[in-house]
Amino acid sequence: KQHEKNNGFDVLYHNMKHGQISTKELSDFIRERAIVEDTYAKSMTKLSRSASNFSQLGTFAPVWDVFKTSTDKLASCHLELVRKLQELIKEVQKYADEQAKAHKKTKEEVAATLEAVQNIQSISQALQKSKENYNAKTVEQERLRKEGATQKDVDKAGVKAKKATEVYRSYVEKYATAKAEFEQKMAETTQKFQDIEESHILHMKEIIQLYSQYIEETHVQIGVVHQEFVNNMENTTVESLIQKLAESKGTGKDRPGPIEFEECNIAFATEGAKPRKRKGFGIPGRRKEKDTDSINLLWPTGSLIHLKHAKDNSFYSSSDSDDDDEPRKFHVEIKPVQPNNGNHQTRSSIDELKASIGNITLSPSALVWISRGPSPITLASQDSLPIAVAFTESVNAYFKGADPAKCIVKITGDMTLSFPSGIIKIFTSNPSPAVLSFKLKNTNKLEQILPNQQILYSDPSQSDSSTKDFWLNMQNLTAYLRKASEQNPAASYYNVDILKYQVASNGIQSTPLNLAVYWKCSPGTTDLRVDYRYNPESMLSPSPLCNVQVLVPVDGGVTNMQSLPPAVWNSEQNKSLWKLSDISEKSENEGSGSLRAKFDLSEGPSNPATLAVQFLSEGSTLSGVDLELVGTGYRLSLVKKRFATGRYMADC
Repeated sequence: KQHEKNNGFDVLYHNMKHGQISTKELSDFIRERAIVEDTYAKSMTKLSRSASNFSQLGTFAPVWDVFKTSTDKLASCHLELVRKLQELIKEVQKYADEQAKAHKKTKEEVAATLEAVQNIQSISQALQKSKENYNAKTVEQERLRKEGATQKDVDKAGVKAKKATEVYRSYVEKYATAKAEFEQKMAETTQKFQDIEESHILHMKEIIQLYSQYIEETHVQIGVVHQEFVNNMENTTVESLIQKLAESKGTGKDRPGPIEFEECNIAFATEGAKPRKRKGFGIPGRRKEKDTDSINLLWPTGSLIHLKHAKDNSFYSSSDSDDDDEPRKFHVEIKPVQPNNGNHQTRSSIDELKASIGNITLSPSALVWISRGPSPITLASQDSLPIAVAFTESVNAYFKGADPAKCIVKITGDMTLSFPSGIIKIFTSNPSPAVLSFKLKNTNKLEQILPNQQILYSDPSQSDSSTKDFWLNMQNLTAYLRKASEQNPAASYYNVDILKYQVASNGIQSTPLNLAVYWKCSPGTTDLRVDYRYNPESMLSPSPLCNVQVLVPVDGGVTNMQSLPPAVWNSEQNKSLWKLSDISEKSENEGSGSLRAKFDLSEGPSNPATLAVQFLSEGSTLSGVDLELVGTGYRLSLVKKRFATGRYMADC
């Protein structure tokens, strides 16, 4: 409905803009709901952990496992809702961006209508003034005539009245034209505004419908979890609890056997009075090689670990009882696997193995959980469970000539957790294993983190850019490991891809090896120079670049090559290859140098080509990202870091 002052356009336009406000407010509301759900999930996880700390003694102890399992599942339900709401927020934001673009486009389209509105408003005001002037001049002329004024005055007033009449008529005509244009434009524009509002409301209702659906799904899941709790409590009978206690605390089913009187054997009794060797550990005596127990362990790397239990011979004057309170000593000997049929054990792997187990203290109780067969390790559920983590990054770079501003860099990374095969049995036998939580440190240089959404959860409200907290969905992790074990039951350990990330790059400053290429091409020869420079500033902890290779294609019919340092020419592929030793700050010229070559041609000149470089670095990453376990139940047995080249190229 058009207002009498013709400002309906202004009302409708601002109503359209208010749609952006409502979209933002809906996004804020969903975000706040996600924070509420996340806080609730964390509280449930904390409650579950408190149940884990309750007494494990007595007949009632297994009931706490039921509580812990149910509480963990409830936390997972709410965390799943958090994940869905975060995805919904992304959809709302996407719609908000589209909405803003649509409003901007509409504003441009209705510009002509705004002019029509302003035109009719100004003409209406002028029309009203001209009408008032016309009435005043006409009345003035009539007053002079009635009062008997001179004809000159009457005629003068008549001229003014006639002019006012013409102006008034002209504005009436202008108004008619402006009115027609105004009505036409407004009819089109109001339809546009109505279409936008209908679309806006429909889209908002769709978002709210998804919001409602996600909450309903969560309620259904919570209902299922609660029903499981009820069923588990019904199945946890008095008889079953007492039976579990008897099975876990029972000392055996066999009754004491009968003992009969035996005649004294004089010879045996005399021999028994002599000093004799014992299995116990007491006062040290002479040690013999045969008095050792040994166990061979097959480590996941293929190395053999030899555990030798040294028995100290002890002598007693009497007493046949073993003294088990004395410490038992084990000697750890690492026997690396020998190269066979091309299967080489690298020195770095041996060093890592020594570093990871060199300080292990083995007690008899810890084992005179280690199996003697091909299976690597069997772990006790009450022990701190070992896991390993690997950070692998790929640096992709393109260098154009010697201009650093033209260097294009992209660095990506993967984080993988490794679990020993023995951990699967613990996870599957325990309905509620301890939640594996960790803190990702030094994340300042990470501009994008993509977690494995099936396994990994994170806190969306974290504000510290240098650290990020994560924890694993233990049910999904157990299912993944069980499936991996079924597919490869002989494996010593299983890897799980946890997250991927992209490292923020700063052009050539982010590249560990800077390159510049120069070509000089003539019909008979081609001169090539490749300058390189080690860049320690690209790494938080600078490490050497190993296995550096530079491959350069050269066309034009190469007949001879002279190079410094020496390169290898492959005539079939028309490529020269340099293989360099490790490059680091300790290298000659602090890791800077040049590759030079001169090629004699039969079909020159050559066309300058793009060269490819590859290298790898162990023990460091370009991002400096690191991991720290949070909480108890797990220990970090090994951290591996490395980066290598992806597409690393240079052009002249």
